[in-house]
Amino acid sequence: MEGPISRLISRPNNSYDETVDIDKTNILPVSPTTAPTVENIDAAEETHQFDADAALLLNITLICCTMLAYYVKKNKYYFLPESGVAMLVGILIGGIARLTVTDLTLFSFSPELFFFVLLPPIIFEAGYSLEKTQFFENIGAITLFAFLGTIISAFVVGMLTYWSAQLGLIRHIDKENPMEALLFGSLISAVDPVATLAIMGNPELQCDNLLYSLVFGESVLNDAVAIVLFKTFHKFYDPDGPDWSRSVIPKALFSFVYMTIFSILIGVSLGLLVSYIYKHTSLSDFPKLEGGLLFLFCYCCYATAEAVQLSGIMALFFNGIVLSHYNSYNLSKTAQVTTEQFFATLAAITETIVFLYMGMEVFTRSFKHWDFMFAMMGLLFCQIARAMNVFPISFIANFCRQKKVNKIPFKMQCVLWFAGLRGAMAFALSMNMPGPNSDTYAAGTLFICLFTTIVCGGFTEKVLTRFGMKRGGERIAGPDEFLRIDDMIVVDSPLARRVSQSIHDKYKHFWRNVDENYMQEFFGGAAHPQAATPSHSSGHYELSQQNEDDDDF
Repeated sequence: MEGPISRLISRPNNSYDETVDIDKTNILPVSPTTAPTVENIDAAEETHQFDADAALLLNITLICCTMLAYYVKKNKYYFLPESGVAMLVGILIGGIARLTVTDLTLFSFSPELFFFVLLPPIIFEAGYSLEKTQFFENIGAITLFAFLGTIISAFVVGMLTYWSAQLGLIRHIDKENPMEALLFGSLISAVDPVATLAIMGNPELQCDNLLYSLVFGESVLNDAVAIVLFKTFHKFYDPDGPDWSRSVIPKALFSFVYMTIFSILIGVSLGLLVSYIYKHTSLSDFPKLEGGLLFLFCYCCYATAEAVQLSGIMALFFNGIVLSHYNSYNLSKTAQVTTEQFFATLAAITETIVFLYMGMEVFTRSFKHWDFMFAMMGLLFCQIARAMNVFPISFIANFCRQKKVNKIPFKMQCVLWFAGLRGAMAFALSMNMPGPNSDTYAAGTLFICLFTTIVCGGFTEKVLTRFGMKRGGERIAGPDEFLRIDDMIVVDSPLARRVSQSIHDKYKHFWRNVDENYMQEFFGGAAHPQAATPSHSSGHYELSQQNEDDDDF
């Protein structure tokens, strides 16, 4: 149309016509709509087909891994842990993909996907299904292993790596900046004994209760501690070398303590808030809603801690413990069973995906620098560091226990040393290594993870048998298994024993009184379960626990 653009507006009754002239300068430019071309349609269909093939491949692979795990369990192939099966399947698929596929994005391990999608269900399920009695009975030793042991291991591995680089034994490592080596020490200290726990947890093996409690307790806390330590060192990392005049190490340790404490506070606070909401509402009348909200609240806890630059792992683990202790009694019976099975199933699937992708990384990731000497020496340094924290800490823990009760014997210490496997957590952190030598650390970490999971995990059953860590009966927990003041007294004084027993009893009575009469009244619990409805009654529920066990929380 030539000239001004005209638009004719006609009245419905056609009584009169009005013509409105609109100048072109008053009209905003409008982009012409591009009609879909044959090339665009073909590209969209090709992308859709690729995504469909990828989803089919992933599902078939997970089905194969699950079936192989079933046969491993059924036929008692203790030499091959389930995580090792997933890794071997991943290596096979990664090798085939390297030969047949040009775009390997689908087969690559994504750290962000791991930390924000795959890891939270695993950590929350560990806290939610935790056997709190065993955990808190050995909380002193577990805390020493998880916190002090991780710090010792990080510094031992880091400094041995740094000194080896200075001596010329390892290439592609910064010889001038020890903070880079300390970053590696912190990430490789993330003990992930999933394979060992899968074998130790088998009821047919009848693993010693104390050993299982120590290994499990250390594993669930150690990952969180290693992440906090890695983040702390990362803040103080400078590629040009640290300014030691600013006392970097003391500041880093202070930041580590700060991050740990406030991460735990966030997890506990949000757990109490969620328990309060469930306790004082009628969500139990709607099982689908209460289960869905519980899932969303868990991710909210993790995201909150990460958003304020704290540890989502640490927060989520303690969030799970609080929700299990208080909120599980606020759920309807339907939601109790559903949430337990849902989180356990989700954790199992995500664990399989993680180990599967770790296996794929052997062939799908192109490492620029692969140093076999660094991988072997790194493995040796891990074993040295593990020994330097297990045996001294076991001595401290034994000193703080009764003289003849609940000791950690030397054979059990050897099994604890052997159980220090490295897994997905260490490898995911290695993918976030800063600096020009990140590929060297990632390749070495992957080798250590594969070796410890497949080889060491496969020998776990033989090690348990060799060191006599199989028991014919259950270990009965008694009051002497608690960390008490009289355990610190070298001289066996009857007066000191009576005073200590009195203090210990008063402490337990005080906590039981506060928990049952105040905490559980507001947040729910065994002493104050939510009022039941005829169709969805709330019962006394807690994973693998009896009601009397709650007194030890």
